[in-house]
Amino acid sequence: MNDTEGALAISIDPSPTGAVVIRLAGELDHYTGAGFRQAVEEALRGTGVGVVADLSALDYCDSTGMTAFVTAYSQAEAAGSSFSVAALSPAMVQLFRVAGLDQVITLHPSVQVAVDALS
Repeated sequence: MNDTEGALAISIDPSPTGAVVIRLAGELDHYTGAGFRQAVEEALRGTGVGVVADLSALDYCDSTGMTAFVTAYSQAEAAGSSFSVAALSPAMVQLFRVAGLDQVITLHPSVQVAVDALS
């Protein structure tokens, strides 16, 4: 699935190990959050070992976006799966830390590290 909603491009890429990588590029906010939530729901329909959000190209995230990450984590847990984020910019790492989300959602330095952690 390749989708562009407003200023957020979303792609869902299954990895050979069974993890599903959701790549986000642009801005995750009030206007684009629904597209991300839909992508997570789609990723969780499969039988993958977990979902990794690749944030390497995410330029902006507001409180709605942060809520979407918490929702994704909760949905994955309810589905018996896992949700983590990878390749965050230093500003995004700081945002996750200030919000306390680094205590709930696992942050990985790269997508490869995140995928490897699931296998």
